[in-house]
Amino acid sequence: MGFRGRREERQQERQTFGRGGGATRYQMQQRLVSIGDDFWIENEQGERAFKVDGKALRIRHTLIFEDANGVERCKIQEKMLRIRESMEIEGPDGGRLATVRKALITPIRDRWSVDVATGSDLEIQGNILDHEYEIEAGGTKVAEISKKWFRLRDSYGVEIAPGQDDALILAITVAVDAMANPGN
Repeated sequence: MGFRGRREERQQERQTFGRGGGATRYQMQQRLVSIGDDFWIENEQGERAFKVDGKALRIRHTLIFEDANGVERCKIQEKMLRIRESMEIEGPDGGRLATVRKALITPIRDRWSVDVATGSDLEIQGNILDHEYEIEAGGTKVAEISKKWFRLRDSYGVEIAPGQDDALILAITVAVDAMANPGN
């Protein structure tokens, strides 16, 4: 497939996935994920949708992910003593929802994998540090992360396809951001 064909394919994908396809878009604050920090994830209308509570005074990096009503949706914890850096996402009951891992070899683009406890595993590819990447399940895009939708400095967007678990996808995005920017 040539350059023109790929460009047309991406335009068609954007039309079916994006605005006309019922996708939900959230605004994230860049470089605010650290122990002790709390921040809100807002929807496209600027309404608070989820809160990320960075628990201080813990041995390992822990982030509590709550909905707008304060109900815990999941907990993100850094896994220690592993060969590869990873973060585990647990449900409110403590059961594992997903494990996010950075790929060992990244020749051109950043690659990450997500082992989902119930459902299809996910692959993450793109420029993680610049917040321009996609999350796919079985070759189908389920989320796109980009700075292009918001003009605010230090913000980026997460657009999630219909039928996905928004809280889990956002938690995965937060985990990737925390692992990619460990000093923040």
